Amino acid sequence: MLFKDFVGFLNKLEVTSSRLEITDILVDLIKSMGVADVAKGVYLVLGMLGPDFDNAQFGMAAKMVIRSVAEGNKADVKEVERKYKQIGDIGELAKEYEFSGKKKEYTVEEVFGLLEAIALDSGAGSQERKVLSLERLFLETTVEERKYIARMVLGKLRLGFSSKTIFDALSQMESGNKQLRKELDSVFQIFPDTGYITQVVKEKGMLGLKNIKIKTGVPVVPALCQRLNEYGEIVEKMRDVAVERKYDGTRVQIHFKKGINGEDDLIRTYTRNLEETSKMFPELKNLHKWVKADEIVLDCEAVGWDKKRDKVLPFQVTITRKRKHGIDEMAESVPLKFFLFDVLSKNGESLIEKPYFERRKILAESIRENEVVVVDEFVRADESGEVEKLHENYLKEGYEGAVIKKWDGGYLPGRQGWNWVKIKEAEGSSGKLSDTLDLVILGYYLGRGKRADFGIGAFLVGLKKSDSWVSLAKIGTGLTDDEFKDLKKKLDDIKIKEKPENYFVEGALKADVWVEPKLVCEVAADEITISSVHAGGIALRFPRLVRFRNDKGAKESTTWEEVEQIAKISKV
Repeated sequence: MLFKDFVGFLNKLEVTSSRLEITDILVDLIKSMGVADVAKGVYLVLGMLGPDFDNAQFGMAAKMVIRSVAEGNKADVKEVERKYKQIGDIGELAKEYEFSGKKKEYTVEEVFGLLEAIALDSGAGSQERKVLSLERLFLETTVEERKYIARMVLGKLRLGFSSKTIFDALSQMESGNKQLRKELDSVFQIFPDTGYITQVVKEKGMLGLKNIKIKTGVPVVPALCQRLNEYGEIVEKMRDVAVERKYDGTRVQIHFKKGINGEDDLIRTYTRNLEETSKMFPELKNLHKWVKADEIVLDCEAVGWDKKRDKVLPFQVTITRKRKHGIDEMAESVPLKFFLFDVLSKNGESLIEKPYFERRKILAESIRENEVVVVDEFVRADESGEVEKLHENYLKEGYEGAVIKKWDGGYLPGRQGWNWVKIKEAEGSSGKLSDTLDLVILGYYLGRGKRADFGIGAFLVGLKKSDSWVSLAKIGTGLTDDEFKDLKKKLDDIKIKEKPENYFVEGALKADVWVEPKLVCEVAADEITISSVHAGGIALRFPRLVRFRNDKGAKESTTWEEVEQIAKISKV
C-alpha cells in the first residue's frame, strides 16, 4: 500500500469519535493492505514501530523535530519554536511549511523502514543524523504525510484506540461481529504482538492462530492477582490453595535459551507491562549454570537483598536498580535475589495449562541450588484459619503478606477469575482502607504560595472505567519539595494541549495541565465514599501518596472492578 493512501485512512480515523465507525475504518484498512505490509501498518496506526516488548524508540525530543522542520525550510529555529508553542501540535507545525523537495511515492513498508532506521541510529553523532534523516523524509513527503510522520516520531499520534479495537476489527472482518474477540484476546495473552496476529489472520484466517504458541523471547502477559480480604471467602471460592509470600519488589519474567557454545545464550527479561529490561540484571549472566533446561520461561519477583542480614530490602531500595546507566555499580551496592514462583514453558513445551502443583514440581526440578535465582517456598492449605495465620506471619517477617493460589489452577495471563488472590496489607497499615490503590495521574494543578515556584501544587489521579478515564482523588500531600519539582518535570514530558474526550472530569476538578495516562502512583486513603463531584460516582477520602510505581504502566493500575470490590468491603 502507498503511504499516501495509508494516510487517507489516518485522516478518517482522526476525525471519527464513534467506536463503531473507527472499527469499520480499520476493517477497510486491513482489507486494503497486503500480507507483507499489514503488520507494519498496524504498528504505525498504533503509533509504534513494533509490539510493546520490541518497540524501537525514536529518541527524538520536540526540539530535534523542530530543527528538522527549520533546516528543511532554511527557517530560523527560534521562529519555528515560537510557532510550535502557538500551535501546540508537532503534526500541524510540519504542515505549516512547504518543504520544497522532490516528492516520492513511498509505500507503508518503505516509510516504516526509514522510521525504524532513525529510531535505531545510535552512538556518536546520532542526534545530528536523526535530525538530517527526518528532514530528508519531510522533504520527500506530502503535507498530510508529514503531519503523521512528525506525530509518530514524538509518540503523539493519538488516534484514540488501542490493540483492543484492532481485534474488534479483525473479529468483524472474519465473522461480521465481535464474537471472535475472546479468541483473539487469548492469543494476545501468550503472544502480545498485535501486528503479527493481524498478519496471521490476514493470511490464514482464524485457524492460523492455532499455531501461535508461547515462544522464548516473546513475553507472556503475566498472571495478576484479584483482591479478597476475607479468609473464609478465599477458601470458599478457591478450596484447596497454595500460600506464598508477597514480595515488595519488581515483577520479572525471565526467558532463557541455551546457546551453541555456552557464550551466546539468549537471556531476556520483561516487566509486568512487557518492557524489556535484560540489561538491568547482570546477575543473570550465569543463568546457564543454574537452569536444567535448554530453554525455559520463568516468572518471579526480584527484590533487593541484604546479604549481611540475609533479608529483603525495602521497595524504595529495590527500585533504584531500574536504570539505564551505572548498572554494574548499582548491582554491587544493591544485589538482587530472584524468587521464582512459576514456570510457563520448558524446552519448547507450554506449561500454562498444567495445574499449579505440577508446574511447581517442574519448577523445582529445573533449578540447581544457588543464591541468585531461588525457587520460592509455598504452603498448601484448605482452612481459612491457616491462611490467616500464614498471612500474619509473613507480615511480621517484613513481607507484604500473602498471595493465595488455586492448587489445581492453570497459569491464567492477566487478571482472570479467582485463580490468584492477594491480601496485601493489614487493616490500617496505610490508612483505614485494607489496601492501597495503584492509580494513574491524569493532570495537575498550578501551585500557590511556596509551590508556585514548583509550578505544581496538586495532581489528579484516576483509573479506567470501560473506555473512559474517571478521577478518584486530588492529591497534594505526601511529597517533599524535591519530589514536587521532579514530578513536574516528568508530567511536562507527557503533557497534552487539551483534555482528551475520554477523560470524564468536570467542574472544580478540571486540571490546569492535562497529561497522557502513563504515570502510576500508589495511593492510600481512609475510605471510599460516594461522590457527586467525581464522574465515577465515588472518591477517596483523605488520599495520600505512598510512592510512585515506576515499575508499572497504566495497564497494571488498579481496575474499576477491584475498586468496586474494595468499596463493597468498605460498605460504601
